[in-house]
Parts: sequence; C-alpha cells; structure tokens
Amino acid sequence: MPTECNLDPFEFARVEGRKVVAGFDGGALTSDAGALLLGATDRAINLVGRLADCFQDARKAELVEHEVATLVGQRVFAMALGYEDLNDHDELRHDPVMAILAGKLAARREACAPVAGKSTLNRLELSKPQSGRYHKISHDGAAIEALFVDLFLEAHGGEAHGGRAPKEIILDLDATDDPIHGDQEGRFFHGYYGNYCYLPLYIFCGRHLLAAKLRRSNIDAAAGAVEELERIVAQIRAAWPRTRILLRADSGFCREALMVWCEQNRVDYVFGLAKNARLIANIQTELAQAEQDAKASGKPARRFKDFLWTTLDSWSRRRRVVAKAEWTHGEANPRFIVTSLRPDRAPMRDLYEQVYCARGEMENRLKECQGDLFADRTSAATMRANQLRLWFASMAYVLICALRRIGLKHTRLAEATCGTIRLRLLKIGARVTVSVRRIKLAMTSAHPWRDEWALAHARLSRAVGAQPLPPPPFPTTEPNASDLQPRPASRPGAIPASANPRSQSASSRKPSNHHKRKPA
Repeated sequence: MPTECNLDPFEFARVEGRKVVAGFDGGALTSDAGALLLGATDRAINLVGRLADCFQDARKAELVEHEVATLVGQRVFAMALGYEDLNDHDELRHDPVMAILAGKLAARREACAPVAGKSTLNRLELSKPQSGRYHKISHDGAAIEALFVDLFLEAHGGEAHGGRAPKEIILDLDATDDPIHGDQEGRFFHGYYGNYCYLPLYIFCGRHLLAAKLRRSNIDAAAGAVEELERIVAQIRAAWPRTRILLRADSGFCREALMVWCEQNRVDYVFGLAKNARLIANIQTELAQAEQDAKASGKPARRFKDFLWTTLDSWSRRRRVVAKAEWTHGEANPRFIVTSLRPDRAPMRDLYEQVYCARGEMENRLKECQGDLFADRTSAATMRANQLRLWFASMAYVLICALRRIGLKHTRLAEATCGTIRLRLLKIGARVTVSVRRIKLAMTSAHPWRDEWALAHARLSRAVGAQPLPPPPFPTTEPNASDLQPRPASRPGAIPASANPRSQSASSRKPSNHHKRKPA
C-alpha cells in the first residue's frame, strides 16, 4: 500500500506562551536561491553555451527531452553549489532553482522532471571522442582545453586591463595528488604521496585556470608540461603577441627539456632547483655569514648569492642560479632557484622573495579546485570519464571566479574562496512562487550578506545588459497579494525572457492544458 504523508503539525515546547509547530507543507522551497547569481554570471561570460558547443549530440532530436546544454549546465551549476555526486541529481532534478537555471520549468513528457537525473548525466560523462551506437554524445577535448584559455583572455585582457593586453603575465605550473580508492583505469601507487592516485597537472595565471590535465601517477611531475605550454602559449600569443610570459614552478619542473623549450620560444622561467652537495658547497661563505647574523640578532638571517651553474651531465649549458643561504632555528636552510631572467631585470633578493615565493599562492587555488569544487571526485572507471569530470569541476571554478571578479570587486568577498562565496551568497533558502507573469524567490529578510548579493546582482545585470521584463500582453490570472508589493531597486531573481523560454509553466503545481507547451 502507498505510504500516506502525515500532514499534522509537529509540536515543540512553547515559547512565551505560543505553540511551536512545524510541518512539511511549505510548498515549493529551495536552499539554493542564491544560485541565480550563477545564472547571471553564465550569461555574462557565456560559459555553459560555449562548453556545450564542445559536445556533439547524435541523438534523435524528436526523442530528446534534455538537450546537451541543459546537461552540461546542470553538472557545472551543481558542482558550484556543492553537489558533486551524480546521485544528487535524482533529487536536484525537482529543484525549482535548477529548473530556472536551465531555463526550463516543465518537461514535455508527463513523467519527466525539468532537468535530468543521474542516469542521463552518467551517459554524458561516459561520452567518447566519437559517437557510436551506444554512446550518442561525444566531446571534443581539444575544444574544451582551448575554451579555458579563451575565457582567460577575455577576462584578463578585457576587464582587468581596459581591453589592452598586459605587459607581462606569470603562468604557474604545479602537480598534485588526486587520491583514488577503487580500481580506476590508470591507478598507480605514488611513493611521495603514499597512496594510489592520479597526478593532474594544473596551470594558472593568478586566479585564472588555464589547464587541468588528468595524468597517471607513475610519471615525472613535469611530464606533458611542454605539450600543454606549447598549446597555451600559442593561443595567448595569437591574441597578445607582445606580452612577456614568465613560467614559475617548483623543482619538480626544473627539467632540461622544459628549460630548452622556454629558451627557444622567448618564454622566461624561474624554477626551484633541488639542492645537492655541490650547490651547498658553493655557498658556504654565505651560510657562515648568515649564521653569524642570526646569533648576533637572535632572529633568523639570510644571505643571497647569484652565480652561473651547470650540472654534471643533465644540462646543456650554464644558467643563472640564485641561492638563499638562510640560518634559522639553529640550522642551515639553503634554497636554490634557476632562472632565465637577467640580473638587471630581476635582482637576486627580489627574484626569490617577491617573484618565486609568490608561487605558494597557487596552493590555495588547488585547494579551492579540489576541496571546494570536487576536482578530485574521479571515481569513474575510465580516465576519459574522469578527465571530463575534472573539466566540469574546473568550469565550476571558472564560473565562481567570474562571479567574484565581476560582481564582488571591492567588497568583503572580493578575495573570498569559492567555498565561502557558496556558503554566503549561493546557499540561501527561499520560497518559490510561479505565476504566468513572473517567478518570485522570496529570500529571508535577515540574510547577513544581502548587500553584497544585491550589489553582485546589479553588476552582473550591467554586464549582461539586462533589461526589465516586459509586461504580459493581457492578464491571464489574478495577481496575488505578494505580486502587488512594490519591487526593490535591485530585485533579485529577474529572469530574461531569452533565458526562460517556458516561463508560462508552473513548477509548484501541475499546469493546466491551456499553458502546456505543445510538442514540436
């Protein structure tokens, strides 16, 4: 027998003589009302549309309920909102905000939800480079990789520099572990990290993500870096031919092949250099001076030395090396970097302290990608599917970064992490009311970050050139009392008609036949 829901209220202890009751009768509610900002951000940079263009759909159009753009957007928006598992979408497909973000409030088929469930999204993630009998959706990996750089060029060159190309950019490279706990393809044990993992390669320019390449872990940290940089640098120089490019990475990328490529392609570099006995012997005088300074002051002391250096057999030429001879906590702490920059352009102390040490900020970007946006959720069986998951998570990172850059500049959240932005601006509870004339999300009046939310909405509206919704040609229903209230100047939740082709359907109740969309 079907289970009958108990609609009787749940009673709790009285407060000041009043009953406290609760019940599951609130109607259409959502915990992600702030995600409307993600939809506005997407319209500002057209991320989902261009990402969907990287897929080919060989399904029969007349049988398709959820288009590729809906599937791609659903996956990216969900990761940005903190839903990393495909299983989450069996509930999310009924969420009114996900339907609004998809621009689709009702499905054509009676038994379907407005957006897809886990099985349909799983077929998207299992797509192959070429469509086949059992895999109708395919994707172009090269186009997805190029899209990251296109979005960077538009954001970095357009807004940050008034439309002019920057004089110099710094590209940070790093590899990190992506632990895996199953029998995934490409599974290997990594001795340094002490677990079975993948070893993805990330390339950033400041906060902008340019590449996220999934790799097996039984390889060198710098493996494939030259190929990735060839592609990225060529794409950047096609747009900014006069911009100087500097590569920055730790000693795991100090490889002859990478340094030779940089020297042959007018790309500067500063890499960490692993210490050895020969290098330490070359700075004994500076270490002794640093020790004397530390004992005299009672504080850590450091000296620097600039010299030309070559290895016994792995380097093809001598290169500039800067050494930091530091004495701290009663012992020596020498460090070395190798660079192509000339001393007159980069003095040794500034090069180490101001340029090289700043690469540590990239660790925070990796934490955002993997900790906040689940880039390490690579539990699919094949590396191809896991690479696609990594790209979806990376696009969610790019989307939130665009929200922060466009909507939150000079606010308390201007430097906030993706997880903080999600918690304070996106995870907002609201009641959703759908009428023929509009869709209203009534959020709490006491939200502590409402000012930042309203400012982000205003800025994003300007970015997309949003216009007020035109009035309906004739009233089809009587407005309720909430519809007659005056609208605030920065009314959240306004949906351009172009993004909501099914605005006359209801999500909280079954629409009448008069308002149903006729099948094509």
